[in-house]
Amino acid sequence: MVLKDFDIAKDAGGAGRAIVKSFNVIVNKHTLKIHLYWAGKGTTGIPVRGVYGPLISAISVDPNFIPPSPKAKKSCVILVAGVLAASLLFVLVAFIGLRRKGYLGGKLYEEKELRGLDLLTGLFTLPQIKAATNNFDPSNKLGQGGFGAVYKGVLSDGTLTAVKQLSTKSKQGSREFVNEIGIISSLHHPNLVKLYGCCAQGNQLLLVYEYMENNCLSRALFGRDRAAKLKLDWPTRQRICHGIARGLRYLHEESRVKIVHRDIKASNVLLDKDMNAKISDFGLAKLNEGEDTHISTRIAGTIGYMAPEYAMRGYLTSKADVYSFGVVALEIVTGKSNTSYRPKEEFVYLLDWAYTLQERGGLLELVDPDLGSDYSSEEAMTMLNVALLCTNASPSLRPTMSQVISMLEGKTAIQELLSDPGFSTDNPKAIRSHFWQNASQILSISAMGRLTDSSSKVASERDESVKLLKAAPSECGH
Repeated sequence: MVLKDFDIAKDAGGAGRAIVKSFNVIVNKHTLKIHLYWAGKGTTGIPVRGVYGPLISAISVDPNFIPPSPKAKKSCVILVAGVLAASLLFVLVAFIGLRRKGYLGGKLYEEKELRGLDLLTGLFTLPQIKAATNNFDPSNKLGQGGFGAVYKGVLSDGTLTAVKQLSTKSKQGSREFVNEIGIISSLHHPNLVKLYGCCAQGNQLLLVYEYMENNCLSRALFGRDRAAKLKLDWPTRQRICHGIARGLRYLHEESRVKIVHRDIKASNVLLDKDMNAKISDFGLAKLNEGEDTHISTRIAGTIGYMAPEYAMRGYLTSKADVYSFGVVALEIVTGKSNTSYRPKEEFVYLLDWAYTLQERGGLLELVDPDLGSDYSSEEAMTMLNVALLCTNASPSLRPTMSQVISMLEGKTAIQELLSDPGFSTDNPKAIRSHFWQNASQILSISAMGRLTDSSSKVASERDESVKLLKAAPSECGH
């Protein structure tokens, strides 16, 4: 029954040759029974009568065989199961580690997402970018931002670029990487940084921008050393302020899709060789469906530039960008940082001091001393009043960016936008003070100065329903 149609002559290869075969059997009730059945045809008389010998000469049972006990069998099963579980765990951990490092395609989803976007930019390979930056040579490093390091690069055709490299420790993450690429690739304006392309290969996430010779506005205004701090005359400051305003007007009112930047600040305004301002870093940008609607979203931005209604309630409209613009405009005139400069002990920040001087009729005291008397007091007053109007505690009282440009160009009187009967009971200064005093309870500040909401109420997940457009530009470091 085990060896069906067994041919002994064939297996033995001739007469008188032994064949030994072993069989495993199951023993029940401690008894082994052996039955021999003749199931074929044979003879002892053909070809001649004789003794041909038995086909089976002996049957033996291994006397040393010890069947396993049920207990031993159970232990064996547990041991095998333990070894298999440990092996699987080791393989899983190794797989995850390699995948995170990009060796097993852990970053392929970024590549798929990038290829899925209808990008108007190019996709670079990692070897191309390494060649352009001389393998990320430290001497080519332009700066460091929340996203990661930024390097100067030269493409094969001689084009100067700025390559922004996502740090492996960055909190910004691949979501913002894809968001930034999608948005900036669909936007084109002289006051927005141009994106040449991107790369998501292996464990590298990279963005390639036009090179901005004069780095960022924060370095030009607040540079710690004289070499970094540029000498900005009054016409240049005006041009920079107007450029930022035009870029925001395009985002809010003129582009095919309306965008709220969410992180307008001096370090996200880059300057080209002619000192023209260009807005960068769209990693936090959100789509806005219109001025009559708002986005309830988790808070993300930079303290000192965030509108109170957004920082405290997660209420986001384009007026949040207007508020941030007002802070930057104030910094441009004064040459001082709203987040680090404290004029007097009783004033927490620059904007607070500006409102106090406005009440006293001494706004011109804010003008940067580096300008001396080489500026127009009338133009300075216009820019300062516009800045304070933009930072109104009530978003409904802030102008649109079109109105801002009209006021800066002298086409609209600023006073026309200052009165609102419905706001007479509110104290904008008190609201700002309340925000700053309670900021530590509402917000947790990340290592790079970005804010993340610590309140589950404000950090509504409804922003997930807002579509990721196709998007992106850069951190201070160009």
